[in-house]
Amino acid sequence: MREKAQLMDEKAIARAITRVSHEIIEKNKGIEDIVLVGIKTRGVPIANRISNKIEQIEGSNVNTGEVDITLYRDDLKQINIDPVLNGSNIDFDINDKIVILVDDVLYTGRTVRGALDAIMDIGRPKAIQLAVLVDRGHRELPIRADYVGKNVPTSKHEIISVKLSETDEEDSVTINE
Repeated sequence: MREKAQLMDEKAIARAITRVSHEIIEKNKGIEDIVLVGIKTRGVPIANRISNKIEQIEGSNVNTGEVDITLYRDDLKQINIDPVLNGSNIDFDINDKIVILVDDVLYTGRTVRGALDAIMDIGRPKAIQLAVLVDRGHRELPIRADYVGKNVPTSKHEIISVKLSETDEEDSVTINE
């Protein structure tokens, strides 16, 4: 696999996080009923970054958790492996809250569908919104992001690679083939 182009560097990712954070505050008229839930793995640090940025802007924090969708995948039988569970961590009430799911890349929509199922098993939110760092298109399910850091038209054979300092020791988004 070779790197075709760098789409975002550390500064571009930071700008996208700042913009998405402002959009979340604006759309929801504040942060009163908002909670953030990162989809493991790279959605978690992005959710934490958004939470930190919102705290800088608004002066108060937003509950932030993480959801593991491993058992909610619709391809477990096809890939024929024993799933490795990393566990969800949502230690606050999501009932009647606006849950903002956060992920790194939105592609087919199947990961988000699994996360929706996982959230609904935990409680009954007032609403669920979706924030992603990169939307690359090619949806297989009727799912769209409410907040997008960057839209990147891709072909199906291209791969978007997101690296974050919390998991990969650097911040970058590249397109590979």
